[in-house]
Order: sequence, then structure tokens, then C-alpha cells
Amino acid sequence: MLAIRLPTDIEERLKALADATGRTKTYYARQAIMRHLGELEDIYLAEQRLIDVRAGRASTVTLDAMERDHGVADRRDVYRRRR
Repeated sequence: MLAIRLPTDIEERLKALADATGRTKTYYARQAIMRHLGELEDIYLAEQRLIDVRAGRASTVTLDAMERDHGVADRRDVYRRRR
């Protein structure tokens, strides 16, 4: 079970949407969380990775090296020719 406090203006918008559509506020809150949780996870992981890189605990690779190592370098060239 989850209980959240929302700013008054957001609560009012959520209520208006629920009233207008016949759905519950919980339905829309659940939909919003389900749709955006992956994005929030990606942002958090990217921020953590950046912190680790800056602290020397992780390293980076160039795009060219990644494409070469995974055999996709030629695909980028094909895409550029199509444009």
C-alpha cells in the first residue's frame, strides 16, 4: 500500500481528470507511476554512473569502440547514406 501527499494544484488536476473520465484518482496515479518509473530508474542509474566515472570507480568507452566491439559500426554508415 502506498500513500502520497500531492501539492494542492496537482491533487485538484487529478480529481478533475478522474471526475471527467469516471476513473479513480488511484487509477491515474498508478498509470503515471507505471509509465514513468523506468525513466526515473534510468535517470538515477545514469547519475550514479556519472558519479562513479568522475570518482574513478568506472570507465567509459567511445561510441566508435562500442560500435566496433558489438559489430554495429557499419549500420551507422548505412543510415547516414540514406539521409
